[in-house]
Formats: sequence, C-alpha cells, structure tokens
Amino acid sequence: MRTNPRPVTRRSFLKGSLGAVGAFTIVPRHVLGGAGFTPPSESVGGALIGVGGRGPGTFNEMRELNPVKLAQCDVKWLDRADNKTLYTDFRRVLERKDIDVVAIGTPPHWHALISIAAMEAGKDVLSEKPMTRFIAEGRAVAEAEKRYGRIFQVGTFGRFGASRDRNHILTRKIMKSGLLKNCPAVHLHRGGFKVKEWSGLVNAKPQPVPKNLDWDLYVGPSPMKPYHPHRFGGTHRGYWDYEGGGLGDMGQHFLDPFTWIYGKDDTAPVEIEPHAPPAHHDACGMWGWVELKYADGLTLVLESGEWGERYNRKQSRGVTLNDLSEEDRRKVSEMPDPEPLRTFAEAVRTRKPAGGNAEAAHRTASLMHLANIAIRVGRRIRFDPVREVIVGDEEANRLVNQPMRAPWHL
Repeated sequence: MRTNPRPVTRRSFLKGSLGAVGAFTIVPRHVLGGAGFTPPSESVGGALIGVGGRGPGTFNEMRELNPVKLAQCDVKWLDRADNKTLYTDFRRVLERKDIDVVAIGTPPHWHALISIAAMEAGKDVLSEKPMTRFIAEGRAVAEAEKRYGRIFQVGTFGRFGASRDRNHILTRKIMKSGLLKNCPAVHLHRGGFKVKEWSGLVNAKPQPVPKNLDWDLYVGPSPMKPYHPHRFGGTHRGYWDYEGGGLGDMGQHFLDPFTWIYGKDDTAPVEIEPHAPPAHHDACGMWGWVELKYADGLTLVLESGEWGERYNRKQSRGVTLNDLSEEDRRKVSEMPDPEPLRTFAEAVRTRKPAGGNAEAAHRTASLMHLANIAIRVGRRIRFDPVREVIVGDEEANRLVNQPMRAPWHL
C-alpha cells in the first residue's frame, strides 16, 4: 500500500489515472502547478457537511486528494456571510457540479441519507463513524455505492493497521478458507465504550431553540422532539434518535479491525444476548456486556466494565493453524495474502472499493446495532444475516428498519 500517493486531480479523477502536466510553458507557476502548486482546473472540489465536532477532522482525512474546500454546510448558521460557500441545506451543496468528494461530519441519523444522495449526485463519500443509525440504512448505502459506481469510506482506519499484522493476516486466511468448521475463537473487547459519558437525560425540560439553529433540519428523519441543548452537539450520542450511546460512538472504531481479521465483512452474528438493566425508550443508558455468536461458532463479546457483573462465560482466544488438520494447514499456508486495503484517495484514483467500503462498514456497524437492539428489548435475539431481519421477535425487528419522519425516506 502506498503511504504517500500523488494528489488526485480533477482530470485524473475523471479518467481514473494520473495525468501528466506539461513541463514547458510560459505561464505563472500557480497556474502551471507542480510541487506546492495546484492549478485551479486540476483541483478536486470538496465539501464538508457538518462542520462541528469531528467535521474538520473528517475533511482532513481526504488530504491525500488535496481537495479544495468549495462548500461547507451546517444546520447551525455560521458566523460568516459568504453565501457562495456556506449552506444550511446539504441538498444545495450536492447540486453543485464542481463538488467531487464529500466529507460527512453530521450526527449519525443523517449519515445514510446524505451518503446516498451524494453518491446519486455523482460524488464520492468519506463519512464519519458510525456508518448509520440502524441496520436497514447500511444496506441502503451499500446498494447505492454499487448502483451509482461511487467510492464510499467510513472514517475509521483500524482495519488498515490490522491488515499489516502477520498474525492477523494468518487468522483471516484461516477464517476465509472455510476449512474451520467449528470456530473456537472468542474475541473479548473490554472497556473504552464511554457508556456513562454518553448516557442521555430522561427528564430534560424543553428549551427555546437558538435563533441560529434550524432544529427541524437537524432532527431531519428522526422523530421530532423538543429542543434541549443535551440533544445537540457531542451529547447527541446519548439518544436513540440520533446515535446509540457509547457503543454507537466507539463501536465502529473497535470492531472494524475485528470484522477484517475474522473475515466477517459479508455476514453477521446469528444470536445476540445482552446483560443490561431495562433500557429507556428515548435515552441511551448503562449496560454490562453483550455476547454475539456467528453461525460458525465464533463468539464476539463486548463488555463495558461500567455496570453489573463481569463477563465470565468464556475465555478470550484466537484461532491458530493447530485448529486445523495437517492437510488443511498446508492449504492455508499456500493461500495468497489478502489484497492490501485501499485508502480513500487510492480508491478514488483507481475506482476500486476502499478499505472501509460500504458493505464492510455496514457489517461492522450491524454489530453495534444488534447489540443495542438486544439491550433495548432486554432479551436474547436471533438474526438472519442473509435477509437481515430478526427472527421471531417483531418488537426487536422494528428496530432493524425504523420509520423516518416525512418527507425523509430511504
């Protein structure tokens, strides 16, 4: 994997390969281009939708493309009057033909709809984590990525580090070989989920909407609730309407390497069991642990360390060649290494899927969505990873594909 690819230009963006810049011409250097200079006609047009919190950092993750920020958009009106580059409605940004790539830094309840609209408008998308608010949104984004032939990447890069570790590469090869019929691995992730920090308020009194905030557009596809400052900004994470608590905030970071290492980028667990107190209908709260089992026996355990008794059912362990027969070990040793993951910039240039493409990111996000569903209904659930529905539990299944407030829809 190249760590320092050349900047992608508008011309190369359209052609899918880097174009040469003429070396001999009597024009100013800033027009010619070259080291430290990008000619205006050769720049990649970028836009940032959601400028607060992680927004600027997400846009900066596209720096290998050297994008020119042509537009910014936020539902909270910015303290500038340049109406050519500042917007409150993302749809106006996507209408611009000079925008090639879009960074999305909004709260998660907007990620899916903006990503789909951007790809339909011919833009490539780098979205902040988590990918979506509920499972059906992820499937819709993955289908849009294929339908419109665009590049999509979630802004978590843990899988890139995992893909360079020889032990992790071996584990992935064993899992992807299909030779391990009953996987003994138990992956236990303890702590770091910020569960208490991102718990919502259960008795917050409505407050007046700030004059510089479009509350209706902020709420968007989620249920309309009265404004309270705790429902806005970083603390939005504490409400099911916008995210999924600490698990929604940190889960994609922690689980993105897991899905790559264990070769689960195209499937999901079949049984999920929570250990948590009764959940509030609106505010995210505390939980102890969640056990997620795959059809092949692989067990993923998420433990908060912030509530209840510690998980003590199974010990953490990985998979090794010793779990296979001698003949199967030989077959795995002869398998080629997985293809190196592509950064967002490399994917834009080559028009091949990024390392955190929509399908892979959707399967990772589904892990935390399934865990949160089990926590919310307070019982074990069974999931069909092909149809992507919860089996025999209609209350839980309604959380897989949640209704959106009109006129918004997938």
